[in-house]
Amino acid sequence: MARTGRWALPAVVLGHLAINIAHGQAHQGAQVPLSFTAALFVYIVILAGPVVGLILSVWRPVAGGWIIAATMAGALVFGLINHFIIAGPDHVGHVAAQWRTLFGTTAALLLVSEAAGIWTGIWCAARNVRRAS
Repeated sequence: MARTGRWALPAVVLGHLAINIAHGQAHQGAQVPLSFTAALFVYIVILAGPVVGLILSVWRPVAGGWIIAATMAGALVFGLINHFIIAGPDHVGHVAAQWRTLFGTTAALLLVSEAAGIWTGIWCAARNVRRAS
């Protein structure tokens, strides 16, 4: 169990970051820009938030786990709404045809990685609370 905790958070955070990089390439290729507010959310919550939580988890594992879980939850809601619900330029069905496969695949993989991040963050935080008591 302790070994799993050592690699689980880095794996889920770094995997999420890698998928985001690929998704960002699809955004650029398909020429789907983000509004200023959406870009701020992406950079602060979706990209930086999990990395900050991962770094913090070295010294404060409970706080780090909760930050990862919270930022991944925000990312999941943002991606679900913008990629699959709202019929806008960021919707997987409205992206230029030549980029639709990469865009849609990475959007779906982001949802999976974010769900994994929520679960892993909560699991690691709870596990460390039990250790501390």
